Amino acid sequence: MKDFKEKLALVPTKPGSYQMKNKDGVIIYVGKAKNLQRRLRSYFTRTVTGKTKMLVEDIDDFEYIVTSSELESLILEITLIKKYDPKYNILLRDDKTYPYIELTKEKYPRLKVVRNVKRRKDKNYLFGPYPNVSAARSTVDMLNRLYPLRKCETLKKDVCLYYHIHECLGYCKKDVDMNEVINMTSEITSFLRGNASKVISKIEDEMMAASLKMNYERAKELKEMLDNVNITLNKQKIDLNDNYNFDLFNYYTDKNYLSIQIFFVRNGLLTGRHEEIIPTILEEDELLEYIIKFYERNPILPKELLVPDRLDKELLEDYLNIKVVTPQRGKLASLLKLALENAKLKLDAEEETIKKNDDERYSAIEELKNLLNLSKVSRMESFDNSHLFGTFYVGGMVVFNDFLPMKNEYRKFKISTDVKDDLGAMREVLYRRYYKVLMENLEKPDLIVMDGGKTQIAVCKEIIGQLGLNIPIIGLVKNNKHQTSEIMDENFEVLPVKKDSSLFLFLTRIQDEVHRYAITYHRNIKAKGALSSLLDVVPGIGEVKKKELLKTYGSLKKMKEAKVEDLEKIVNKEVAKNLFSYLKEI
Repeated sequence: MKDFKEKLALVPTKPGSYQMKNKDGVIIYVGKAKNLQRRLRSYFTRTVTGKTKMLVEDIDDFEYIVTSSELESLILEITLIKKYDPKYNILLRDDKTYPYIELTKEKYPRLKVVRNVKRRKDKNYLFGPYPNVSAARSTVDMLNRLYPLRKCETLKKDVCLYYHIHECLGYCKKDVDMNEVINMTSEITSFLRGNASKVISKIEDEMMAASLKMNYERAKELKEMLDNVNITLNKQKIDLNDNYNFDLFNYYTDKNYLSIQIFFVRNGLLTGRHEEIIPTILEEDELLEYIIKFYERNPILPKELLVPDRLDKELLEDYLNIKVVTPQRGKLASLLKLALENAKLKLDAEEETIKKNDDERYSAIEELKNLLNLSKVSRMESFDNSHLFGTFYVGGMVVFNDFLPMKNEYRKFKISTDVKDDLGAMREVLYRRYYKVLMENLEKPDLIVMDGGKTQIAVCKEIIGQLGLNIPIIGLVKNNKHQTSEIMDENFEVLPVKKDSSLFLFLTRIQDEVHRYAITYHRNIKAKGALSSLLDVVPGIGEVKKKELLKTYGSLKKMKEAKVEDLEKIVNKEVAKNLFSYLKEI
C-alpha cells in the first residue's frame, strides 16, 4: 500500500467527490464526502477488512473535485459512477427491472405485463412494481379472462379464437358498445388500485351462473380464481389507510455485508418487496448511491419514500424530487422497524454461505495470481462461437469481475459470411474486440480465458500480438469426452490446478457461461424463425436497413423469393449477396 501522507495533507476540508485509481490509472472507486480530507484519511489510517481492504490494496493514486454543496457532490458522484462504472462501487447484482401491469389508453385497451418502463404520466396506466413476475402475469391472465379486452397487438381482419371463447368483443369486426369498454377499464383500474370488491362480485356472479347451467368445470375454475384473489389480498393487507402509496427502505450491516429491504406499498397494500445482500465499503454514501441506482433502473418513482433517520433525507429529496421521510411513531414506524428486522434475519440466514463463497472466490483469485505470476487478476473476458444453420457463425463474449458475471458487459458478434470454421470465427471476434479496446481506450482484461487448448491459445496470442497488446491468456483444455480436464497457460504449460479446487470450479463456470451465451444467441434466432431475428445476424444490416427490408417484404417466404438484384435496391451489393446466401441456407 502506498504512503499518501504528503498528498493527504494538501486535501481541502470542503465537500466534493473523490476518485480512487489503480496502477493502470483506471478509476476503481468513486465516493463523495462532506469533508474530503477526513474521508480520504480514513481509508489509510483505520483498520480495514473485506471489500474495503481489497480496495485500499488496489489504490495507486487518488483525485478529488471540490464542490460548493453536498447535493452538487452527490450529482457529480453519480455522474462519474455512470461514466466509469468503477469496480468497487456498489453493484445491483439483480440487474432485472421489475415488471408493471399496463392498461393502454387506446380506443380498445389492452392489459399486459411490461418491463423497462420510462417515467411517463400520460401514455398508459401503469400499476406496480411487481417483484413477483408470476403474480403479475397471473393477475393479468385472470383479468383478461374475466373482461373481454382486446388481446391482439394490431387489429386483425377477422375475429379470432378469443372472440369465440368470449374473451374478446371482436373489436376488429363487430360494433362495440364503448360504454361497456369504459366500464371494464374502470373496474380493472379500481381492482389494480386495491379495490377488489367489483372483481370479486363479478367472479361470484359468473360462478353462480356457471353452476346454474351445470357448467361445473367453469364454476370450479372461477372458485379457484376467487380463492386466489382472497388469499392474495389477505397476504397484502397491512392494516394501513387505503390512500397510502409509498416505498420503504431499510438496511442492516454486519462484517462488510449490507442487507437491503425495500417494501412497495400501494393503496395500503404491500404489493411486494425487493431484498438483496451485497459486500460493501460501508459508507453512508453507498446507501444513497444504491437507492438512486435502484430508481434509475425502476424509474416509476413512488409518491413518498420512507427511510431510516441515519440517511440524508434532504439530499435524497433534492436528487429524486420526491418526499423522503422518517416516521417516528405509529404504524409506519413499526413497518420501518419490520423492514430492519427482515434485513437482519435475511443476513443472519445467508451470511455464512455468502461469506464462504466470497472467501472461496478471493482464495481462487490469489491462487491464479500466484500460478501466473501476476500482481492482479480481476477482470476476465472469455469467448465462444456457435454456427448458425450449419454454416454461418455468431460469437459471444462474457465478462467476469472477481469471478462474478458482469452481464451488462456481455457482447454478441455477427461474423463475416466468408468465415467457414471455428478458428476463423474466433480470430475475427478477438480482433474486433481488442481493436475496439485499443481504439476507444476501453478497460483491458487482466486475463483472457479461452475455451480450448493450444490452437485457441495460439489464435488469441496471434491477435493480441498483432495489436501490440500485452494481456495474459489461459486455455481450458477438454478431454475426448468434452469435459474440462486441464488449465493451460499461454506457453502451453499445464498449470497444477486440482479439479476439486475452487479455482478450477470458478474457471469452468466461466467456460459454461460463455458457451451458454453463444449457443443461446443462435438458438433463439432459429427458435423464433422470424425474419426480424434473421436480419439481426446478417453482417452489414443495421436498424434502418432492417426496418426497410421488413417493410418491403414482410415475411421470410417473400424475401427468399427475392433476387440479389431486388435486395440491392435496399442494401449495397456485398450485403445483398451475403443476405441472399443466408436465405438460401435456411
